Amino acid sequence: MFVVYVLYSEQTTKYYIGHTGNFEKRLRQHNQGRVRSTKSGVPWNLVYTEDYATKHEAYRRELQIKSYKGGEAFKKL
Repeated sequence: MFVVYVLYSEQTTKYYIGHTGNFEKRLRQHNQGRVRSTKSGVPWNLVYTEDYATKHEAYRRELQIKSYKGGEAFKKL
């Protein structure tokens, strides 16, 4: 099981979109400052998730969400 997730940082007012096979571990890494691209936004809050059977499906969905980030489609999530 793979998860596509959207995190939000109140500190930076930015969103982060990713996918992983172990969501709990990955969220912990984000909030411990162990991920280079999210280090400045700690703490991160989960705002959205979707589950997928394969890594390929999750990655394609992550790219799709990133392609309309900030637009109306992103807000509908």
